Amino acid sequence: MASDPLSALPPTGDALKQRRSAGVEDKSPNMPDRPRLTPRSDASSRTPTPVRPKIVPARRKLLTPNPDGEEYDEATEEAMVLPPIYTSGRRYSQAERVALYCDQILGQCKAEDAEEILSKYLMGKLAAKRSWVGVWTANPGLFLVNQYEDISDVGVLVEVHGKPCQSKSLPLQVMVSIAEPFSSSVANLPRDLAEDVLTLQDHCVSLLDVYPIEASDPAVKDIAQALENARFFYDFLWRDWDEEEDCDDYTGLIEKRVQLHYDIEQGAVPGSIGDRFRRTLRKYKNKRLDLQEYQSSIKGNPSAGEAVECWKKHFEILMLRGLLKFWEDLNLRSYGPCLTRISKHRRQRDSGQVVTHIVAQMMTADMVQSFCADTLIQQHASLSAALSACFSGDTVLLFPGQYQAPALDCLADDIIIKGAGNRKDVVIVSDPSQYSFVASKAADVTLKSLTLVQCGTCDGAVVVECGHMTLEDCVLNCEGTGVCVLAGATLVLKNCEISSAQGAGVELYPGSVAELEGNNIHHCCNLSKKDILEPSLGGINIKVLPEPEVKMFNNHIHNNRGYGVAILMPENPHKAQKDGPEHLASGEKRETDPLSKALEKLNLEMITNKMESNTMGSFGVLHKDYV
Repeated sequence: MASDPLSALPPTGDALKQRRSAGVEDKSPNMPDRPRLTPRSDASSRTPTPVRPKIVPARRKLLTPNPDGEEYDEATEEAMVLPPIYTSGRRYSQAERVALYCDQILGQCKAEDAEEILSKYLMGKLAAKRSWVGVWTANPGLFLVNQYEDISDVGVLVEVHGKPCQSKSLPLQVMVSIAEPFSSSVANLPRDLAEDVLTLQDHCVSLLDVYPIEASDPAVKDIAQALENARFFYDFLWRDWDEEEDCDDYTGLIEKRVQLHYDIEQGAVPGSIGDRFRRTLRKYKNKRLDLQEYQSSIKGNPSAGEAVECWKKHFEILMLRGLLKFWEDLNLRSYGPCLTRISKHRRQRDSGQVVTHIVAQMMTADMVQSFCADTLIQQHASLSAALSACFSGDTVLLFPGQYQAPALDCLADDIIIKGAGNRKDVVIVSDPSQYSFVASKAADVTLKSLTLVQCGTCDGAVVVECGHMTLEDCVLNCEGTGVCVLAGATLVLKNCEISSAQGAGVELYPGSVAELEGNNIHHCCNLSKKDILEPSLGGINIKVLPEPEVKMFNNHIHNNRGYGVAILMPENPHKAQKDGPEHLASGEKRETDPLSKALEKLNLEMITNKMESNTMGSFGVLHKDYV
């Protein structure tokens, strides 16, 4: 964007891109009278194939009388149902995406040339088919007075003429005309109105807003695939600030963004952080469009108030841009005050085979008697060697002994680590030089029949940063917190024993998910009295708001300093509240109190648990700020 926020920006191709991605109405002073829209009331409405997945409504709509109260001619011919659009269904791997954009399409181009090169790529595909039929998805604001949340696009069947428009705006625009038979996602959309809208636009529409219908012609399928590639580029890889910055390796920057996209999709980046990044990116686009429209609304020289508003919007955009660039540069570094945790990539074998890794100094025939005949086995002398050789889907089988593996602090592959025999005979001791003991960053990790002994690490014994983790039949002898589940992550804790933690035995962050069944949690918050500066957190610490999703069955929670289950909420979520602990039964809450709703929801899922000998009682609420 321009360095001077007072410079008015006309609705160029860049503005049109922003409108398309943000779903904002394009307003034109010369638009014809537009009818109002209302959902069809009769239950027999036809349901066409969606024109644009997750965008175009599946149910057909009807137009109501126009703003002057005049009924439309009942003889108006109803538009036909839109034919299904063509979708290739192809799923690119990360390497294929990088090769497509960096090698085939962009090459060694500069950021300022990227859109033009992408347009040439599309024109090359259009040259193979001079005329084809597709669904043009237009903003409802072009046709309708009223907007409804379930209406994000109006689909009209058009014929695309291979000749690009003379307009130099990007992305590429093409000439279209109404196709026969007249078809639309709005059942009684007047054909004359659709013709008027196209006439006002000189029959030129963005090529990215046209979706080819299903056809057997390979050239049309090739065009549809090229359009999908172009939309992916604008949705996930293109940034408006790239043109303003001196970037010597633009394709290298695109490769990093492809990697970031797949890290988020595959769970290598914690889900809550990935969602926050996407929300911030959408907010940035909307704020930038808001500034452009505000600039365009200023007539003549701006007043002092208008100038201040422009600068205010400008600096808000710069702040969001800086945050996005920070996240992109650091690859969405996750939690941890002392260490940046950059998630590793999950590894999968090309063959799709899985391997069982046996960890033992020596192997005997008895060790593999229970294995199937076709089981692939690899033997290792150390746990570290086994983890280094693991791919997603593998199992690590530990035979009795004591082990240590620094690699446990970043489990990025979907693996199972389990002990052979009694859980007390298979012991894993933490490395005191590591910040974390066990940290799960994968989509699905299981630890079973193990004893974990924490020595010196400053984080929790087990930290579930993202994805799903199962701990079953394990013993955790802790020094810090026992098990910590971060926002967006999921824990299944079953038949485990957690003890000796200086913090809570289990700590659940807002937005996390946990199922606890048959566990023995005791002697946690095990600090000396001189170290206690505030009420202890007890056996299980649940942070709200918003409340985690918690289910607890048949757990024995006892002899903990503090409550058996402590609900930790931030200070003063709406109004000042008294300091110190508050018992759940004390005082009546308003129905609208979010804390009351959270506690009620949590209480419904906490059944058949035994709590005894906890110093402050079974349940309690603590008011404290947390991060």
